[in-house]
Amino acid sequence: MSDVQTKVKGMFFLSDEQEAIQSLAREFASQEIAPHARHYDETESFPAEIMKKLYETGLSNLAIPEAYGGAGIDKISHALIMEEIAKACAGVATSLDANSLASYPILVGGTEEQKRVYLRRLTEEGQYAAFALTEPAAGSDVSSLRTTAERIGDDYVLNGEKCFITNASVANFYVVLAKLKGETGSRAFTAFIVERDAEGVSVGEKEKKLGLRASDTASVLFEDVKIPSAQRLGAEGEGFKIFMKALMYARPMVGSQAVGIAQGAYEAAVQYAKERKQFGKPIADLQAIQFMLADMAMNIEASRLLVQKAVFLLQEGRPSVRHASFAKCFAADTAMKVATDAVQIYGGYGFIREYPVEKYFRDAKIMQIYEGTNQIQRVVIAKEILS
Repeated sequence: MSDVQTKVKGMFFLSDEQEAIQSLAREFASQEIAPHARHYDETESFPAEIMKKLYETGLSNLAIPEAYGGAGIDKISHALIMEEIAKACAGVATSLDANSLASYPILVGGTEEQKRVYLRRLTEEGQYAAFALTEPAAGSDVSSLRTTAERIGDDYVLNGEKCFITNASVANFYVVLAKLKGETGSRAFTAFIVERDAEGVSVGEKEKKLGLRASDTASVLFEDVKIPSAQRLGAEGEGFKIFMKALMYARPMVGSQAVGIAQGAYEAAVQYAKERKQFGKPIADLQAIQFMLADMAMNIEASRLLVQKAVFLLQEGRPSVRHASFAKCFAADTAMKVATDAVQIYGGYGFIREYPVEKYFRDAKIMQIYEGTNQIQRVVIAKEILS
């Protein structure tokens, strides 16, 4: 088989190993997550027991290479796992991949010593990390960050607040982007690793959310937090570049979560359409319903292929900003549309919390917002097209 044929096969057809990983994730999700998803959603509690089992099963820290204790799986396998977990509960999926998101800046900009120390804390000690970028006044506009770092001798002093931080309450350390005092422009941004137990670090109340209720989301405050220079990622002024590259790696995985949500909502809608009878026959016999289901199936398949293209390029060492945004944006919009139509197919029952599609509907919305809103993704795509 030629190199071209091998690459095509790798993107469009799963290897035996990838199929085995997908089956493992699917079985775990159906047996260990799906039966408890409603409980964690209703109680808005962090799924500590599920997270522990994911860690013990080898289904966590998916972005970390084997050299640092990670599973060392390929990017397509990572996406397959996220899709299966999100199909069972997107809140659990978000909690699970928070360590991967926090790992990317360390993998991109960290020294060998930083990678060895901090990544192994996640893989060998089962710790949690959090990616701390968003602020109350700085969401899509990263240039508006107000968290500052002031260099004093060999240390830095950090002040500011980060919000909407996944796993904020359970994290053992944070990967933080701040502005250096006295610097302007992109050179002002510098990245740091900040310990949770450092003096001056505090975590706010857990947010009450529309969806992803199994995921812990809170603010993190930094008040005169002393950070040794050994905990700086990269050189001064490289933080923006490090964080943007990290997001390029992370966005296709958000796309895979969105595909999982869409797939779950679609399967629930198909089953219900076959069972629900109106006018003396299953509503699946009605052309209006058939067209809705057909559109769901087509867009889910297109989303999955966009995600696989983006992660395939990552795996090949050719990460693409454009394809990362394609995957995240299209899959997120698809998840929202599919979940909305699934609720519509269920009719009044779709509005009742006893039925599965209302949770898919609530969970889908954030896919269009976090890790870069879909409006921002379109800006990125347009710039790539026109540059």
